[in-house]
Amino acid sequence: MNFNGLKRLAASACAAAALYAGSAVPTLAQDAAPTLDTGDTAWMLVSTVLVLMMSIPGLALFYGGMVRKKNVLSVLMATFATICLLSVLWMVAGYSLAFTANADEGYQAYIGSLDKFLLAGVGKDSLQGTIPELVFMCFQMTFAIITPALIIGSIVDRMKFSALLIFMACWLFLVYVPICHWVWGGGFLGSAGVLDFAGGTVVHINAGIAGLVACLVLGRRTGYGTESMAPFNLVLTVIGASLLWVGWFGFNAGSAVAANTTAGVAMTTTQVATAMAALAWMFSEWLVHGKPSVLGIASGAVAGLVAITPACGFVDPKGALVIGAAAGVGCYIMSTGVKKALGYDDSLDVFGVHAIGGIIGAILTGVFAVEAYGGKAGLLEGNFAQVPLQVYGVLATIAWCAIATFVILMVLKFTIGIRVSEAAEVEGLDVALHGESVQ
Repeated sequence: MNFNGLKRLAASACAAAALYAGSAVPTLAQDAAPTLDTGDTAWMLVSTVLVLMMSIPGLALFYGGMVRKKNVLSVLMATFATICLLSVLWMVAGYSLAFTANADEGYQAYIGSLDKFLLAGVGKDSLQGTIPELVFMCFQMTFAIITPALIIGSIVDRMKFSALLIFMACWLFLVYVPICHWVWGGGFLGSAGVLDFAGGTVVHINAGIAGLVACLVLGRRTGYGTESMAPFNLVLTVIGASLLWVGWFGFNAGSAVAANTTAGVAMTTTQVATAMAALAWMFSEWLVHGKPSVLGIASGAVAGLVAITPACGFVDPKGALVIGAAAGVGCYIMSTGVKKALGYDDSLDVFGVHAIGGIIGAILTGVFAVEAYGGKAGLLEGNFAQVPLQVYGVLATIAWCAIATFVILMVLKFTIGIRVSEAAEVEGLDVALHGESVQ
């Protein structure tokens, strides 16, 4: 064989090797273990801090400004203590039960395992996708602590602090953790195809239904209907609502668990729906009562944030506009007309805003989901099965939350008691429970 023949043979061999390599590389890449992405990690660190800001100071100020002066500190204390207690409980066992499933066990559809009790096996280098698992655990912790804290708005001015802490601990494990697992941890709702991008069922319907049950079990505040229950300081409430709005971008866009296009979709739809809901509530109130109120527009914004939460990564901005408008009008009607007609004392409208807003958003997710945006088609794109699936998720959440919350409260009621004395209510919980007051 001459020199030219050798060159042709070598070239053929190189081409064959390159062809083999080209077919092998994708296979190796598909089989490779996930690696840390610093961009994703940075975004999730920021998102975690933003969601924590929603609880303290956001929710604390939002609620604190809406109660009477004699109960402001009790609300701040209840929120702060709840965040502290549930942060510890989530780290100890909540995370494991919500997000650790054992495929060999039949109960995995309903609850996780304790394989990661006290974060066993979760080390510095453990990954959840492209981010450290410790970051993922902390991000989910912020959801687990704000959800029970939302319930405080339904029971302000009248619940014993000791009973509140026990209730929060029990509710975390018996209500939040199971439903979180059902939707996000490999449980039956997520497997069935129920869409909940950032917590319409897990967080808002859950907290809103629990708030309704709690206020019914506790009964009305002393003086309800005969005394003024006007807010102490709406400036605090607007500051709190504003912090909630800003922090919600971590809540919704952070639920993409990556710095990617889905996070961008969630951010845009969140802003659009929130602004639309605030305007819808404001104009509804203006039409009915002749004046638009500061409390109304702030409440409308929160209603929009709630409603877009399950949908934010699945719908386009046009769908977000409709969801926001529906939430603003629907939550206004429930928090004013319906609440007054039925006479229940949901002090700060947790049911009217969070449960109703969450239900509106969850169902409309099934209508407006856009496959090109979130990978799932809704009713308008011909997927007629999605709306019944969303209703299924809503009903399952309502049923379990209502029953479990009622049982927890009744056990506490007939053991340690859940309500302060009438004298303590009249004096104010700041002094009666904590020995402090706002001057």
